[in-house]
Amino acid sequence: MPQKKKTRKKNRLFHWIKGISYSFVALTFALLQMLSYLSAVVNPAKVWFFSIFGLLFLPIFIINIILAVWAAAHRSPLALIPLIAILPSVFFVGRFFRGNQDEIASFNRDDGIRIITCNIDRFAYDRKIEDRNERIDSVLTFLQRHEPDVICLQEFYCSDPSDIKHLIKKHLPGYEIEYYLFKARKGFCGNVTLSRFKASDKGKILFEDSRNLALWTEYDVRSQRFRVYNCHFESYAISLSNIWLTLTGNSEARQETGTKYRKSLTRRPKQVDAVLTHFDNSPCAGVVCGDFNDNPMSYTYHRVRRVDKDSFIEAGDGFGATFTAFWPLLRIDYVFVPENWTVVSHKTVKTGFSDHYPIVTDCILSD
Repeated sequence: MPQKKKTRKKNRLFHWIKGISYSFVALTFALLQMLSYLSAVVNPAKVWFFSIFGLLFLPIFIINIILAVWAAAHRSPLALIPLIAILPSVFFVGRFFRGNQDEIASFNRDDGIRIITCNIDRFAYDRKIEDRNERIDSVLTFLQRHEPDVICLQEFYCSDPSDIKHLIKKHLPGYEIEYYLFKARKGFCGNVTLSRFKASDKGKILFEDSRNLALWTEYDVRSQRFRVYNCHFESYAISLSNIWLTLTGNSEARQETGTKYRKSLTRRPKQVDAVLTHFDNSPCAGVVCGDFNDNPMSYTYHRVRRVDKDSFIEAGDGFGATFTAFWPLLRIDYVFVPENWTVVSHKTVKTGFSDHYPIVTDCILSD
């Protein structure tokens, strides 16, 4: 056989194998992308593995873009596979990233409200500061500097609950304090809500078989009545070291990680439903905020967004990720506000005192 014919035959075989391989990879990631869309509406308590696709939405989306660009660069019609798969992403990417948005309105403290929410990780995250009291001072100084009207903190730690009032009086005088702390192995840990406004009503929503909870406080501000739900939903409680051991094939770590993952998935839907049931029976509008431990492609996010609007979507800029590890993939902290409020600003502040970045949101209380 002439050399040219052999070469042409080899080239055809190579292109055929390359086309088959690309099609397989493209179809696989197209399917994963479709499953990631479904993760927002499928209750993970019933079908737990769907939530994995939601967590991986952003990486899968990026891979599909790369596949589409590669195929288009080679003028292959197979580029349609990833392109079709990512078309619905137009409705979801904005939950993770927002471009520069026009100024909505100027913020006036006389007709607005500033809300801060943050999981402060027991004042134990900042390894640059060895003394816990100095860590506490750094967090409370940050809050004081931003002058919020309402502060929602999760994983607030103290050796004795009586310490809270002393700390707030020292750093944040003039704030009303509402809190509920669980007894930990050492000290106490839970949720704390602070406000410049006096609460007209208050309470807590304790979750079954869990040390997570939601605090709610009701306020009457400038002829408006609303409730603030300070939520901390079930976490995965999986350390980075365990994730690494799982990925490297450690069977014990894999079993422990899987158990914790499934446990959190079955508890979180019940917890968010408990909060929303309480919300539905409230006589007034509500703000739902805190550490949800779930991303924007989750059942948790989808359920809450049905009753309130996401402040990041309204006024965010750049990546909205709030969890320091794996940034910018994980956005798990939120502020949801009533539909008739105008969100003027949403900022994710990159501090070093927690494994969560605090959110600072300015809103106008519309009539």
